[in-house]
Amino acid sequence: MQKNPQSHAVIGAAMEVHRELGFGFLEAVYQCALALEFQERQISFRAEVPLPVRCKGNLLTCGYRADFICYEELLVETKAIAELTRADDAQLINEVKATGFQRGWLLNFGASSLQFKNGSFSPPLGIRVNLRNLRMTSNQSHYENIDNRRHENGL
Repeated sequence: MQKNPQSHAVIGAAMEVHRELGFGFLEAVYQCALALEFQERQISFRAEVPLPVRCKGNLLTCGYRADFICYEELLVETKAIAELTRADDAQLINEVKATGFQRGWLLNFGASSLQFKNGSFSPPLGIRVNLRNLRMTSNQSHYENIDNRRHENGL
């Protein structure tokens, strides 16, 4: 099987962050560090990308936020928990479905070594969502938004 260079780059960046920080920080710390590592490695990405969710054809007022979209086609969900669960797997699959992408990665920084799982999905034709217009205007506001949401949620 041939390695996907984009997935390889993302996993390599995550491994470097985990090697540098170890485990035990909150998820927001790893997200900020991973964003910096993506920049350093020139991996194109967007952070905290809103993902619309529909039910019976109606757009819900709530939805997901992808931690990262890399290369405009690879969803990356980060965690900082002791062990990944089936609920984490389901979240990744649902986010991949919401984007219409065919692959995503679940990265867990909360264990003694980096855990990563690949999620793939073959969506029906025509359900891909155009996320190109949902860009953050500045990385600083992104980090402030993450910190504010974590504070509001008691994290």
